[in-house]
Amino acid sequence: MASTLTKDSAAPAEKTFLGHPRGLANLFLTEMWERYSYYGMRALLVLYLVANVADGGLGMKDATAVAIYSVYNAMVYLLALPGGWLGDRVWGARKATAIAGVIIMIGHFLLAIPVDGLFFVGLGFIAVGSGLLKSNISTMVGQLYTDKNDPRRDGGFTIFYMGINLGAFVAPLTIGWVGQKVDWHLGFALAGVGMAIGLLFYFLGFRHLAEESSKVPAPLSAEERSSLIRKALIWLGIAAGGYAIVGLAGVFNEDWVLWPLTIIGLVLPIWYLFKIKRDKDLSELERSRMSGFIWFFAAATAFWTIYDQGGSVLSLFGKNDTQDSLFGFEFPTTWFQSLNPLFVMALAPVFAMLWVALFKRNREPSTISKFAIALVIIGGSFGVMTVAQMMASGDTKVSPMWLVSVYFLMTVGELCLSPVGLSLTTKLAPQKYASQMMGVWFLAITTGSSIVSLLQLVGAPTTHPVWFAGLGVIAALGGAAIFASRDKVKALMGGVN
Repeated sequence: MASTLTKDSAAPAEKTFLGHPRGLANLFLTEMWERYSYYGMRALLVLYLVANVADGGLGMKDATAVAIYSVYNAMVYLLALPGGWLGDRVWGARKATAIAGVIIMIGHFLLAIPVDGLFFVGLGFIAVGSGLLKSNISTMVGQLYTDKNDPRRDGGFTIFYMGINLGAFVAPLTIGWVGQKVDWHLGFALAGVGMAIGLLFYFLGFRHLAEESSKVPAPLSAEERSSLIRKALIWLGIAAGGYAIVGLAGVFNEDWVLWPLTIIGLVLPIWYLFKIKRDKDLSELERSRMSGFIWFFAAATAFWTIYDQGGSVLSLFGKNDTQDSLFGFEFPTTWFQSLNPLFVMALAPVFAMLWVALFKRNREPSTISKFAIALVIIGGSFGVMTVAQMMASGDTKVSPMWLVSVYFLMTVGELCLSPVGLSLTTKLAPQKYASQMMGVWFLAITTGSSIVSLLQLVGAPTTHPVWFAGLGVIAALGGAAIFASRDKVKALMGGVN
């Protein structure tokens, strides 16, 4: 997207980017390149894990690769909560984002070194950095608009959102092609270069960011800092001691990491959600709204359980059971990962206009109806996958259009649920937890990904039609159930629509 420098009529001295504060250009480019690196690496991850050692991969079983991918995805969104806390209490959003970018870049370059142990260390770096960045860069976008009622505010976030999808679209086409067709580690290195470019734009734009972004909103006291460091060292020591014993016993394998992280990804979000609901400082109205939020959280968990298999189970289906050419044009499997961001960029404006048009006619679906629609659609996408998997028996490979159709349906479902869920979360959030609830909403992704990991660890077969049919039916039934309970949920929402 090209930028233009103009003079804002209301503030003649202010340089602007498409009519917005100049800092938006730098945050847009930072996020675009960070997403470029992130989604490029994700497009390669599962394929690299299962590739034969002779072909430069790690030669893992499909189930193990899907579990690793799912746990990694779960941790990114789980770590967004402490990432936001670090921005609020320790570093401030500007410094936290800079640190996050450096950690991500190091992680990608560690993946580029052909040493197995370093690969998983690199994944850990990227998960930590992504969680930290995700929580703080969006905060800085909001801080560019000093007036909370600035009419440009929503448009600024829309431009920023387009940067996310633009980076996610281009990444599999370039990083994916280099990694899959040239060299895996060169592809990971290219992702690191992408993050480095993003950091360059970020540091060059410091003078254009809001001064508020460099401040720590609620800094830790000396006592709090000492207590936190002491507790962190104790838990770190316990974990290090436990894994040292396992290592010395010679029984360490990936399950010793996957199982604990999967359980944490399942238990911690649920515990935190109910901790907020049972907080005695909440009013009766706030507790009722939290009860309503739990319905939406459960629906979102079911949705993301299916949706986030787009980069793992569906990627493997694309590699093993889908033709890699269309109309005589051959392409790498990673290119399927560009479909979702492409569809988002194409359909998001259409959906925005659709909801407005339906609202004007007093026919816009309620929030809970949109969630129900999303669940039925995502369930339907796995219905399509059930047929595709049945057709791909033996050595038969199906047309790429099956996966195109599935990703299209997933995107339609996403646009019915994700933007609506973000807005709803801000409306239902108790005042005490206003700044934390967005992180809680993202924990639905953590829970959904952890469910997939758990199913893989216990041996559920992702190459059987029953996998797709079972999850598809559960999602569709969940959509029907939440629609049937819409009056009950609406009553819990306390006047929020």
